Amino acid sequence: MDVIFSRLGILLDPSWRGLVHVIDILLVTYLTYRLLKLVRGTRAWRVILGLGVFVAALALSEYLGLRTLHWILDKATVLAPVALVILFLPELRQAIDGFARLGLWSGRLIGGETSLEEQIIDQIAEAAGEMADDRTGALIVIERSNRLDDIAANGVPVHADVTAPLLGAIFYEGNPLHDGAVIVRNKEVLAAACRLPMSESITIGDKYHMRHRAGIGISEQSDAVVVIVSEERGTVQLAIDGELIILTDQEDLAARLRQELIVQKPDRTKFLRKKATTQEEAS
Repeated sequence: MDVIFSRLGILLDPSWRGLVHVIDILLVTYLTYRLLKLVRGTRAWRVILGLGVFVAALALSEYLGLRTLHWILDKATVLAPVALVILFLPELRQAIDGFARLGLWSGRLIGGETSLEEQIIDQIAEAAGEMADDRTGALIVIERSNRLDDIAANGVPVHADVTAPLLGAIFYEGNPLHDGAVIVRNKEVLAAACRLPMSESITIGDKYHMRHRAGIGISEQSDAVVVIVSEERGTVQLAIDGELIILTDQEDLAARLRQELIVQKPDRTKFLRKKATTQEEAS
């Protein structure tokens, strides 16, 4: 108990040393929270539980004197670092890529932000609404700061202006390009029939199938905004940062796309007016 109070006393020390300890604890706590949130509901979560069972078996075998079992488990720990890298390879890549989106850095800070024009958003929303009414499935991946050149490379190059008729034609069932995703970059459809990484999250309901898992998967690995049109239910949803957002209608989709994709630029006129007023008051 005395040791605990002495440790707490260090944290309460109003000096630079105490502040460093507090910052250290807060950073470790935050990183642990983000990592647990990252693997929650995925295959990695089951691997972590399995590792817990392994460690418990190792300790229990030593305590009970099960020498042979303990020897086997102890020798298996030598391969643990390599095994962990292999098992967690997708999650490690996602975690490293996701550090730029932990709130510490963002596309706005590093100059990688992109902004779509309203007419492009209106064309995407119109196409999604029409396809939902016709029960035509679609996957429209809209780039933001993370470029998806590797995803576009596995599809068919299009390089055409984004229009509702073009998107409708691509996802028309008789079109050989309909089975896959469309990548939208700025004002153009970059590629079609693109294969997306599937999400392994166990939190996705059974009612969602391959198209939704693909849309969620690419949103987990990038900051893209994904429009998902379900051919079974005739609904439109957005996948952002691994989460599905249910939309009510075409207007709701357009409003949400504007919120996510249109960068609010500072009002230059207001700034100049304020500067002129300040100069007048100074004179």
